[in-house]
Amino acid sequence: MLNWSYDVSAAVEDFRAARRRAALEEILARLTGKSAELLSYEDVRRKLRATGATPRGVRDIPLDAIVGSVGRYSDFTRSFLPKQKSDEERWAQVGVAAKSTELPAIEVYQIGEAYFVLDGNHRVSVARRKGLQYISAYVTEVHTRVPLSPDTRPDELIVKAEAAAFLEYTRLDQFCSATDLAVSIPGQYARLENHIEVHRYFIEEQEGREISFEEAARRWYHEAYLPVVQVIREQCLLCDLPGRTETDLFLWISQHRVAIRQELGLDLKPESAVTRLVDQFNPKPERVAARLGRKLLDVVTPDEFGGGPPPGQWRTEHVAARPGGRLFADVLVAINGEEAGWQALDLALEVARREGALVHGFHAEQSEVDLTGEHIQAVEAEFNRRCQTAGLAGKLTFEVGNVARKIRDRSWWVDLIVLSLAYPPEPQLTARLASGFRTILHNCARPVLAVPGPVSQLERALLAYDGSPKADEALFVATYLVDRWNMSLVVVTVASERTKPEVMGRASSYLETHGVQATYTQKRGLVAEAILQTAEEHESDLILMGSYGPHPLLEAVRDSTVNHVLRASRRPMLICR
Repeated sequence: MLNWSYDVSAAVEDFRAARRRAALEEILARLTGKSAELLSYEDVRRKLRATGATPRGVRDIPLDAIVGSVGRYSDFTRSFLPKQKSDEERWAQVGVAAKSTELPAIEVYQIGEAYFVLDGNHRVSVARRKGLQYISAYVTEVHTRVPLSPDTRPDELIVKAEAAAFLEYTRLDQFCSATDLAVSIPGQYARLENHIEVHRYFIEEQEGREISFEEAARRWYHEAYLPVVQVIREQCLLCDLPGRTETDLFLWISQHRVAIRQELGLDLKPESAVTRLVDQFNPKPERVAARLGRKLLDVVTPDEFGGGPPPGQWRTEHVAARPGGRLFADVLVAINGEEAGWQALDLALEVARREGALVHGFHAEQSEVDLTGEHIQAVEAEFNRRCQTAGLAGKLTFEVGNVARKIRDRSWWVDLIVLSLAYPPEPQLTARLASGFRTILHNCARPVLAVPGPVSQLERALLAYDGSPKADEALFVATYLVDRWNMSLVVVTVASERTKPEVMGRASSYLETHGVQATYTQKRGLVAEAILQTAEEHESDLILMGSYGPHPLLEAVRDSTVNHVLRASRRPMLICR
């Protein structure tokens, strides 16, 4: 702290030193991009739409909470260092007076936790130069819809001004605090208003009446905004996005849902997309590096030998987002226009009925010309007819390109893929490598329901369990189906070199822990034949099993149990990874 036993000449010298520090502060501000300017009270009051004022009397206020001035905001820096040479005499007089007497109380306006000097700018400057922490002030509190903090910068006022206008227009602050709808960059509140208008349009269409914007805003907040924010909070997604707010992430998710709808034709519910979007676009360096590595591997690895995502990723991303909820909220079904494809759709609709799911139909052609024929109209008409007969909503999209790759791209955004099994992987090596079904199983991120024929009742499930990570995923799904779909369950293990004796015990322990009763059987011999024989013995109408092992090249060379079962089974198979 300075020695304040000095005369006017010493005070003048100290003023000049303070001015030199003010110049340095402004230079550093330009280098760092952080403003060193005081805020204008009138500008802040106008932008934040002040609604009134209340005198609060005299009290001590923190000097570092004084962020602006009524008339002299351009004469001092943000830390109240003097900038104008013409202030030298007045500043020195206040400095000399301060050595022998307490400074008179200043007058301030208070907005939130910040203060603006109405009278006493030099006293504030001198007090801060003395190293004081508090100063006496006559305080008048100014009321605004949006609070202000001492660390608010001039550029942040744009956001706060937009927030004040938004709350005045929507009156949402009557139902939530202003901080609940905080954003970090300008322009976001106009987008929120657009969201409300769209929500208003759909409400009026659905209910057949006009509603006010305020009513639309309230319903949007509870029906559209809060459900997404609840997922954001439950998964602590902001932990991975420092500097952003819940409303930032809500708008970001909404934007990417629109992009997915336009690019892939998938109209996803917000909770189905939240986790995957954050994973795909997270700016953390380690997440960026992981995504880059996956893309490079995708470029250099042919689809036929792709290993796909790690086992359990679907459960981590989607099931964690809906703890205790349904597994299959979004079902993708490939439609080929043939009877086998319609059988796949019928089973997808049955799953959707049990799960309350959305059905996303997908049909691919080789060229744009192929999408304009009469057969396309016939496919769409039949798809809509079957959905209407089932009393379920479905949407069919058409695209040009490789079917297996297109399904793989869409698999990230759904929970289940349903495919007809008209062409299972052949036993011959070259034919097997050319199998689109095999490529999908290797590369898709989600369980695949293979449909070899007409729809079954889905009452009796058979789980083929060998203790592998992908078989553990099948065990998880089987547990869910028994509990939610009221299915019976048979668990079969087949003794082999790779199957450990304690495998059956692991399965039974897991099921018993989750309150699931099952019938257990152990077989010997060829694994595929044992699985099919057990399904026949117990009249199972759904087989669950893990997908291919961890080495696609090895599977390509010597075939696999999965392929054998796919070729021989006449029952639907749910293949999990």
